[in-house]
Amino acid sequence: MTAATTARPPQRAAADPAWAAAHATARAAAHPLAPRPVPILEAAGLILAAPLVAQSAAPAADTAAMDGYAVAGPGPWRLTGRRLAGERAPAPALAAGRAVEIATGATVPAGTDAVLPYEDSAVDGGFVTGTPGRPHIRRAGEHGRPGDLLLPAGRPVTPVAVAAALQFGVAEAPVVPRPRVALLITGDEVVLTGSPGPGQVRDVFAPLVDALVVRCGGAPAAARLVPDDRDALRTALRTAGAHVVVVSGASSAGAADHLHAVLDRLGAVWLVDGVACRPGHPQGLAALPDGRWVVSLPGNPGAGLVAALTLLEPLVTALAGRPEPPPHTAPVTGALRRRPGCTHIVPVTVAGGGPARIVPGAGSAGLRAVAAADALAVIDDTWQPGAPARLLTLP
Repeated sequence: MTAATTARPPQRAAADPAWAAAHATARAAAHPLAPRPVPILEAAGLILAAPLVAQSAAPAADTAAMDGYAVAGPGPWRLTGRRLAGERAPAPALAAGRAVEIATGATVPAGTDAVLPYEDSAVDGGFVTGTPGRPHIRRAGEHGRPGDLLLPAGRPVTPVAVAAALQFGVAEAPVVPRPRVALLITGDEVVLTGSPGPGQVRDVFAPLVDALVVRCGGAPAAARLVPDDRDALRTALRTAGAHVVVVSGASSAGAADHLHAVLDRLGAVWLVDGVACRPGHPQGLAALPDGRWVVSLPGNPGAGLVAALTLLEPLVTALAGRPEPPPHTAPVTGALRRRPGCTHIVPVTVAGGGPARIVPGAGSAGLRAVAAADALAVIDDTWQPGAPARLLTLP
């Protein structure tokens, strides 16, 4: 995937939408990726793009449900042989008054009326005696037949679903593939490894974005460091082989903030350009002409985390074909300095079924308060201490 080379006049989204509107825009902007079949053992965690249908019967033939003796007609029964699981040759038909020793899972001979478990039988002089109770035979197709629905479209493929599909002869599953997400980290002061030196800071976005992308059903790529240079950023955006390109930093109006100019040059369509929330105001969502998405995260870690939960999570969830999780709310208590007309995203602790409590000391630059929290609460203008608010699950 490459960006178009012909620039067009940029299109601007409404300035600073409310947090809820921005979140809804990101969710509604994308559709699930085009489905493709994958080997069933690789399908776990993906979303079915079409119904999963049985390809063979389960069991494929009448099989013994117990270790014991397959018997035909009334007893006692003359013991004539043995049948083990895994034998592929058809067993000779069982005549009345005859029995064969049989293992659980072995195909029962034609004519078998029941399997007599060892504990309910005895052998004396080559004859089996006992009183049959339940047949202890799993009949062919009793769990399902070819064409039976195993799972409808839209359901996640769980490990149990994989096992069930294998039981019914399914080799491939039609799924929504994982959206690929690339992270471009801007800033001449940022280092990806080791301890930062004078004038440097260590990147913190890679572990946050990777964890969030995996949670949403996406596939994160290795993070790339991009210098504070307009041409370098444009090249990195054009060559990022991903469905979604996340850019940390470069989103404000400073001398080193080139993202808006670069995206305008590439002909991007802005769906969200700033959000009326604190922290995380200078975040954005844009669509490139080639169908890729760009999510802009503020360079401050706390603000970037809020932006990732606001725009990146709903976008990747939609691309992966996953349903939007129902919003979780809880009463929220604590002190908060508020700005009118602005949604505040604050860390909270939740313990023992009581109300969520605001963790003091949070801001746009630090993560210490967030690290001590259980969730982020979305506090709008109508909130009063003790009133319910939406909670965002931390990655």
